[in-house]
Amino acid sequence: MRTIRVETSAATILLTEAPEPKVRDRQTGEIAKDATSGEALMTIGVVYIEEGESSLIKVTIPESGVSDGLTLGAPVSLPGLVARPWESVFNCQQRHGIAYRCAAVTPAAFPAAMGASA
Repeated sequence: MRTIRVETSAATILLTEAPEPKVRDRQTGEIAKDATSGEALMTIGVVYIEEGESSLIKVTIPESGVSDGLTLGAPVSLPGLVARPWESVFNCQQRHGIAYRCAAVTPAAFPAAMGASA
């Protein structure tokens, strides 16, 4: 399925959920692994703010891409962010959504405009 690169230079991205292992199978507790490298995967929650609109999204990252110094509520950078549409049928119900993935999550700075007072 096609992946779509997400341009983040004009966005503010704030960490809302700390990195945690991505669970592949909830019944067994098996951790998801990258299909190519075999590396364990992590997920984070962020709020993506651009042009006055915001969205809460979950992002998958390889374990080695999780930087030290991440703080809840603080801005982060998501290099290599891509979106991949998906759909599946579960219990005779069609489901669909967008999966987000990036190479890393690193601390970032607030844009200058956000810090300015009116």
